Amino acid sequence: MRRPTAAAGSAAFFAIAPGMVAGLVPWLLTGWRAVSWWTPVRVGGGVLLAAGAVVLVQSFVRFVVEGRGTPAPIAPTERLVVGGLYRHVRNPMYVAVVAAIVGQALLLGRVVLLVYAGIVWATTALFVRAYEEPTLSRRFGASYDAYRRAVPAWLPRIRPWRPDD
Repeated sequence: MRRPTAAAGSAAFFAIAPGMVAGLVPWLLTGWRAVSWWTPVRVGGGVLLAAGAVVLVQSFVRFVVEGRGTPAPIAPTERLVVGGLYRHVRNPMYVAVVAAIVGQALLLGRVVLLVYAGIVWATTALFVRAYEEPTLSRRFGASYDAYRRAVPAWLPRIRPWRPDD
């Protein structure tokens, strides 16, 4: 897939998937109205929200540049994406979305968003296990299987993985 096409598809998918999950639904649940909450927790939530947004954008860009495709299952990458943050954790997009939701929960002081974050993580973990991992294993074979053995799915490794490790 050509980069402009991949970029346009990724931008559309960004608005649809994480935009709804980490933006629209939290807004519907809370109106983004904060309750009185301890300031250091709110600041930490803002930092976590911002970090999640940065990781999410970097991950989407990596799909366009390295993978020549999109994160959307209907327009997948041509190449296995294992660079950048993917050297530390296999699912940085999903981790970032959950972090953004938890960040909003802390920033706004809204427990409902912590519950929602747990539901999003559980749903995502099930999707990864039942669909993504088998699909990537069939598509990329031994290279994905080696990557999967070396890089954790959810908790980032400290040292970045290198394919020749």
